[in-house]
Amino acid sequence: MDRKIGFIGGGNMAEAIIKGLLAGGVPAAELAVSEPSEARRNLLAERYGVHILNDNVQLCRMSDAIVLAVKPQVAGQVLGALGAGLTDKLFISIMAGVKSAAIEGMLGSEARVVRVMPNTPALVLQGASAISRGYNATEDDLVLTRRIFDLVGTTCVVDEKLLDAVTGVSGSGPAYVLTFIEALSDAGVKHGLTRDVATALAAQTVYGTAKLLMESHEHPAALKSNVASPGGTTIAAMHSLDRDGFRAATINAVDVCVARSKELGEK
Repeated sequence: MDRKIGFIGGGNMAEAIIKGLLAGGVPAAELAVSEPSEARRNLLAERYGVHILNDNVQLCRMSDAIVLAVKPQVAGQVLGALGAGLTDKLFISIMAGVKSAAIEGMLGSEARVVRVMPNTPALVLQGASAISRGYNATEDDLVLTRRIFDLVGTTCVVDEKLLDAVTGVSGSGPAYVLTFIEALSDAGVKHGLTRDVATALAAQTVYGTAKLLMESHEHPAALKSNVASPGGTTIAAMHSLDRDGFRAATINAVDVCVARSKELGEK
C-alpha cells in the first residue's frame, strides 16, 4: 500500500483493521499503534508485531495516514493535543457522530479528513463500511481509505449527511441481527432443541441467507417468495410476523438510532 498507517487507539475496531491489512500483505513494519493501555499495547505487539507506542504526536509524525480509532467523547482532548500543521497527513476517522468539519476545526482548516462508519463484523473481515470524504480530502485519499476497509469487508461511498442513516442500518445493525438470532434460538429451545443446536441453526440460517441474497442479486422479496409456498408453514409464519409488527418494529428501531446519531453529532 506504500503508505505508513498509524492508529490512534488500539481497540477492537483498530485491531480488526490491522488484521485485515496484514492479511492483505501490508508488512507489520508499516503499521503503528498509539494506545494508552499497557496491557493492550503488549497484546497488539505480541499478536501482530506492529510498532507500539504511547505518544500520539510521534505516531502522526511517523505515519502517512492516521486512523482515529478513539471514542467520540474524547475527540476534543485527543485531537486538540495534536495541534494544527498536519496538512501532509490523511486522517481517517471511525469516530461515530463526529463530523469532518469538527475534526478539521480541531486539526486545522486544511486538514485532510475521511470519515468511515464500519461495523463489528469487521472483526472477522466481513464488515460493512460506508465512507465519506471531508472538504480537503482528495480522490487519492478516498481510494486509499477504500483499499484499507475493503480488506475487512465491503465498502460504499456516501455523502457525509447520510452517515447517520448508515449508523442506523449497518453501524447498529449487528445488534438487531443478533437479537433476531437469539430469538430464533429461544424459539428452538422452546420446542425441544438444545441451545447449541438451536443457535447454530439460527446463525447459519442468517449467514447463509445473507450470502444467497448477495450472490443472487435478487430482491429480498423475490427470495422470500421462493421459501413461502402456497398454504405452507412459512407463509403462516410470515403472516404472524406482519401481524405482530416485525417490519414496523425494525424500521422504528432504525428511526430511533438515526435520530440518536444526529443528536450525538450535534453535541
